[in-house]
Order: sequence, then C-alpha cells, then structure tokens
Amino acid sequence: MGCGNGCISSFCTGWVWSARSTGLGRWSIRSRCGLRKGDLTGPNPVDRGKPGSKIHVLCDRRGVPLTCLICAANTHDSRLLIPLLDSIAPIRVPRGRPRRRPGKLHADKAYDVPALRAAIRDRGIKVRIARKGIESSQRLGRHRWIVEACLNWLLRNRRLVRRYDRKAQHFQAFADLACALLTYRRLLKATK
Repeated sequence: MGCGNGCISSFCTGWVWSARSTGLGRWSIRSRCGLRKGDLTGPNPVDRGKPGSKIHVLCDRRGVPLTCLICAANTHDSRLLIPLLDSIAPIRVPRGRPRRRPGKLHADKAYDVPALRAAIRDRGIKVRIARKGIESSQRLGRHRWIVEACLNWLLRNRRLVRRYDRKAQHFQAFADLACALLTYRRLLKATK
C-alpha cells in the first residue's frame, strides 16, 4: 500500500487540496502521509467501526471528577483502571499527609477481573465491584448513576463530544480543562 512516492503508510492520500484551489478540481499530487484521525483513536465497537476515543472518569460520590484519561474506543475499560487510580492528584487535608487515594471504589461488571481486584486491594482501597454472573445489575444503579451524570456533564462541552484534535495531548488537555470547569461549578454551587 502507499502513495507510490516511497511511503508505506496505509492511510496515505495522493491528492491534497491547495489553498489556491477554486474547489473545481485537484490542484496537485503531493503526498500526505500519516494517521488519518490522530493518536489514541480506534474503531468504535458501538458506532459501526468509526474511529473514536473514550473518556474515562474517576469521580467522588457527589459527581466531582477527580481525574480523567482518554484512550482509543476499542480499548477495554479494565485496562485503564490502574493508570486512572495512579493519576489522582493529592488531596489537601488540614493536618497530616495528603490523601492520594479514595477509601472505596465502586465499579461495574466490566472491571471484574481478579488481577484488578488484587491491585486495588494492594493500594489500600476497598473494592466494591459487581461480580459477573453472581450479582444483579439492578443494585449497581445506586452508585453508577453518579458516574453517568459526571460523564454527561463533561460531554456538555462540545469540544469533547466530537474529537477535532489529532494529537492526543490536546484532547487530553481539553478533557482536563472540562474537569476543572466542572469541579469549579460544583464547588461554587455547594458554597451557595
């Protein structure tokens, strides 16, 4: 595969539109090689294989996001749980050592992996993960709706609904900015 100009990329296009083009025809046959949709994109399993990204959020019991990470849409949720836990910033307390981790973690059945349970327990966090084939999904809604509401509040930012950025660092920065704005709004609402 490739454009015939020496590149071996499978996403190479041979025609490039120039700024001087009137839109009536192709202007040149320069090669443009590289990834078409950017870093950390993958085929979305629920959207007919279109390339996309996922936002993973860890929030407290009031829906305030503590941290967020992005990944390709075809990455399983359980693969980002440990990096998500490790990316939590220290929480200031009036006295003593700053807290780095939550006391208890609620998660749905996608995170029911024995290795994950052991890794979470090693970090000193109580595990409240629904077990596959044993626990009903109905009881999980008492805690899961908070995370869904947090994701809904994050996705009210148009920049996160559709990914416009090719670089993953830019998309992660906008997700972090949305988390900061959401935290500010939630804390402002709590003080009123």
